[in-house]
Amino acid sequence: MEFWLRIDDGKLAGISFITDGCGSSLACGSMATVLAAGRTIEEALILEKDEILEALGGLPPEVEHCAELAANTVQAACWDYFSSLDRPAGKNGNGEMSKRREGESEEQYLERLQLTSRLGCIRNKIVVLSGKGGVGKSTVAVNIAVSLLSAGKKVGLLDVDIHGPSIPTMLGLEKESIIGSSEGMLPVEQDGLKVMSLGFLLESQDDAVIWRGPRKTGVIKQFLKDVAWGDLDYLIIDSPPGTGDEPLSVCQLIDDLTGAVVVTTPQKVAAVDVRKSISFCRELKIPVIGVIENMSGFVCPGCGQVTRILRSGGGRMVADGMDVPFLGEIPMDPGIAEASDLGRAFVKHLGQGPALEKMKMISEVLLNLDIETKDQGAL
Repeated sequence: MEFWLRIDDGKLAGISFITDGCGSSLACGSMATVLAAGRTIEEALILEKDEILEALGGLPPEVEHCAELAANTVQAACWDYFSSLDRPAGKNGNGEMSKRREGESEEQYLERLQLTSRLGCIRNKIVVLSGKGGVGKSTVAVNIAVSLLSAGKKVGLLDVDIHGPSIPTMLGLEKESIIGSSEGMLPVEQDGLKVMSLGFLLESQDDAVIWRGPRKTGVIKQFLKDVAWGDLDYLIIDSPPGTGDEPLSVCQLIDDLTGAVVVTTPQKVAAVDVRKSISFCRELKIPVIGVIENMSGFVCPGCGQVTRILRSGGGRMVADGMDVPFLGEIPMDPGIAEASDLGRAFVKHLGQGPALEKMKMISEVLLNLDIETKDQGAL
């Protein structure tokens, strides 16, 4: 069995084959071409025997080896293509080559190539962390994403809070569901913002997700490598509080994370947990873009004056003490809660006053990151 590939912009624009084998060999080879056509080279590299058998509706056990032969031969043709180039498969966003790591199995290597290929089209990948729950981290993530979108950037928003996916509710997308395509799962789009969340896969918003670590990691991996994000300037990743499975999986799966934004509230109990998040980033060698102090004061809806109802300065104190940037204080504004309940982003629909100005200032910092990334790419 032999396969011929026609490659256009990294995808299999055409694939054909010949075989001098039996009818089962002919069927498996034909189905392999159907399944591989339109995929990227990295995706074709993980075409498996079981995928071919399932598409055919099964074969007698004595001829299942024909499906394995077809899958292996497609993979060999892809490797031949890579060997003809001056570079190996899987460049990341910095143009660096992905090489097989010591102790890495072929399956792990191919999976990492697929991740690298998919995420290589995203220039900035930013994870939003918090050491403690209830600090408004998801609200910050949503408004950062929409602010960047309003600035003309191509933006995706990934919700990896497996047990409490709130992004669909905050954007009024609770009734949306995921659609598959030849390129992978398509994110839900809202005014150009590409959104992915486990919430889109639940039958009911009341469903509880009772999963242990490995299954959560598997879903996050799928969101990163199987979602057709396309070319993005930013992927904002909303992570659950703490330093557990979800943020750890994100930081380990993405080789070139731009950095982390850490959200806290002013009081000491939250600020102490922020230090743990910063230590977590340093342990994993993730740059800390900065700390945001949320709910820092209350904006009077009548006069617009900010009143300190909680202790302020905790975020700045932690940032200074841990030698990381302080991005600013966002005061509590009734409009923020109202916008979230209505399924709208505060910065776009109800934003005004001190809270809006602070969010814009924080977005400017992230916009400057994109300029720096472009400059580094030009070097």
